[in-house]
Formats: sequence, C-alpha cells, structure tokens
Amino acid sequence: MNILKFLSECGIIKLAGGMKMSLYEKILSKEAVVGVIGMGYVGLPLAVEKARAGYKVVGFDIQQKRVDMINRGENYIGDVDDNELRELVQAKKLRATTDFDELGNCDVISICVPTPLDKFKQPDLSYITNSANEIKKRLRKGQLVVLESTTYPGTTEEVVLPILQETGLKVGKDFYLAFSPERVDPGNPRYKTRNTPKVVGGVTPECTKHAVALYENVLEAGVFPVSSPRAAEMTKILENTFRLVNIALVQEMTKVAEKMKINIWEVIDAAATKPFGYMPFYPGPGIGGHCIPIDPFYLVYKAKEYDLHMMLVEVAGEISDSMPYYVVDRLTDIFNERKQCLNGRNILLLGVTYKGNIDDLRESPALKVIEILEKKKANVFYYDPFVPEFTHKGKQYKRIELTEENLKKMDGAIVTSGHTIGIDYEFVAKNVPFVFDTKNVTKGKYENVILL
Repeated sequence: MNILKFLSECGIIKLAGGMKMSLYEKILSKEAVVGVIGMGYVGLPLAVEKARAGYKVVGFDIQQKRVDMINRGENYIGDVDDNELRELVQAKKLRATTDFDELGNCDVISICVPTPLDKFKQPDLSYITNSANEIKKRLRKGQLVVLESTTYPGTTEEVVLPILQETGLKVGKDFYLAFSPERVDPGNPRYKTRNTPKVVGGVTPECTKHAVALYENVLEAGVFPVSSPRAAEMTKILENTFRLVNIALVQEMTKVAEKMKINIWEVIDAAATKPFGYMPFYPGPGIGGHCIPIDPFYLVYKAKEYDLHMMLVEVAGEISDSMPYYVVDRLTDIFNERKQCLNGRNILLLGVTYKGNIDDLRESPALKVIEILEKKKANVFYYDPFVPEFTHKGKQYKRIELTEENLKKMDGAIVTSGHTIGIDYEFVAKNVPFVFDTKNVTKGKYENVILL
C-alpha cells in the first residue's frame, strides 16, 4: 500500500470528499497516469519499467503494428523481458494506442522519439516538435512533460517550451517541463534501464523536483539533478562524444599498427593493465547505433551558433565514417595476396547488427560494408543469429544458414558484428578459406583468421 493511501485510510489526511491530490502527490503515491510517446528502443523499456514500478502506463506510437503487438503482450525489443511485458499487459498496467487524444488523461508524459541527422549531419527535430505539438493540443494544468530524446543543448527550452507555452499555461506553476537523457546500452547484460543512473534537469526547480520524484520511484539506481535542461542535454552529448573521439583514436592506431605488423588487440589489452589514466576502447568496421555516430554532431551543429568549430569531433566522425572503406580495402589486399580479385567473390558477413548480441541494425557499419562490397561486384551473403532478414535501401536480404555446404561456396568471411553467441566461429573457420575478424571475437586462435 502506498503511503498516501495509507494515511488517508488512517484518517491522518483526507484525499476524498473535497481534497484533490497534487501532481507531486500523485507521483509519490504512484497514482499518476504515465504516457510514453515513442515505443522504440528507448520508449518501450522505459514504459515497462514505469509500469513495473506500479504506475498505470499508456504507450503512444504512430505505428499500428507496434501498438497491436504491445497490446497482445508481444515483445519486439531485445532488452525487454517477454514474460514481464506480457504480465504487465495482462494486469492492465501497460497498454498502447495510436490515439494521441489520450495524452489529456496522462499526468506525466515522456517523449522518447528518434532524433536523426540528415545526410549533411544536421539535426532533424521533426519528431520532437510533432510530439510537442500533440501534447500542446491536450496540455492542462498539473502535467509533467519530460523530454528523453537525445538532442543539442537548448532544445528543451528553445524548441519544446515555446510550443507548450502557446497554451498560455505557465511552466513551473501550471505544468512542469524537464529533460532527462536516456542512457540505455542495448545488449549490456549488467546495466539496463532499471539500474542505470538518471540525470534530470528541469526548467525551474519545481520542474526538477517533480521529475526527480518520478524517476526515484521507478529506478533502482541514483537520480542526479542538475541545474538546467541544458546541463542535462550537454551531459548526454559529452558521454557519447567522449566515446566517439576515443574510438576514432584507436581506429587510427589500428591502421598504423597494421602497417607496422603490430597486433593492435594485444596492445589494447596490455594498455588496459594500467590501473589509472587509461580505459580501453576497441576498433571495428565503424561506429553504429543511434548514439555515438549521432549525438556528438548535435553539439557540432549548436556550436556553430557561437562561431565555434569542434574540429576534433568532426575529424573523429570522418575517421569512423572511413572504417567500412578501410575494411573493404583490407579485404581486397587479402584477396590480392591470394592472387584473386574481389570482383565476383562470394563474401560471407558474420553479423549485420551495430554491436554484438543484439538485433539492432541502426547505423550499423556492416550495412555500409555491404554497400561497398556490392559496388565492387562482390556477391554478399550474411548470417546473423539475431536478424533472419532485413531491408536496406529498398533491397531485401535473407540470411543463409551456416551449413558445411553453404560455407564451402564462400571465398571468405568477415566478422562485422561482435556476436559471442549464436555463431560457431571454429566451424566457420574450418570451412572457408579465411576469416577476416574486425571485432576480435575469435582472438585469432584459428590458423586462417586474419585480425583487423
């Protein structure tokens, strides 16, 4: 029993018969109805955690297929427990809808929509502005709105707030607005939404207070308030820019090490023995996912307003963008050493997701590797235990099975995702001429493995 209900039933406070709960009281007592806009990789896990914590949750999405699957208790996100989702739906703690009019019935609304870049690496905020406009149509006194989509510092106050204020309602008094960045790491077995610390920055202290109360009621990890939405927005950007720059550094080191006939993986492991001042980052065929290749360029875009050019970030992005081409160049060299050309060769990609042990293809460098190989007239096949089929740029791809017969038809294989489950690398290595391992999952322990 929640504390407010208990006090009410004991006659210590009176909530019925004239007294109305404040939003803060609703949040503390878990009587608040929570809406989550966007039922993707961020929104669905968040909705599940809020429902699991005891709130009644409504998920909003424009895709009817997603809505129908949720309402049937069917999961489509790797980091969500199938049974937990089903139980929450059956208990009527979680449901989904395409009807945005139901936003008016929600006390708390989280925005968890995509924030992509266009081909010029310019931010596309259309999903955020569309969500804000949908909320504006139903905004009422006593609601909390939290933006969770990663974006440049200033978005909450410069884009979302003006839209909501068109209603005439006053932020910090009539409604509350905050930014709290998602920090999910898909496929991470240790840290999920539930136990990852949350950073919160409200437009006013009252906004921060309400948002902190919500997440303290939901998460098992700490909630850390900062002075403003800008500080919270910058926090997420810093986290992923740090990773982008350091991954780009090790990718450059990889190219030098290969020329010098030095095993970069051995060097990284050796450097990682230092207990201070260093943390390991690893190379690969590029950088994927919706965070590291995207988030830093929101800051690059915003910095230009202040006549600042973040050259280090831009160069790091260029280095990462070049890695799929480097992988194909290395593959071409491998064939040249065997007195073969790439044109017409059967190439097997082992993994098409952007990282290991997940089913997420967003910004996967493996897709770029496929594009380059096909432009060079190679015949591309793939196997991924998590992705039976996919469509990329209008073309349909379907995995082949790792049978001896299929493998014998291949001229070589490339490890392009770091899957540690679902692939028998020893079996593959025994049945193909060579394996070019860009993720070091084989540790080079088979004779015909060539490491990046």
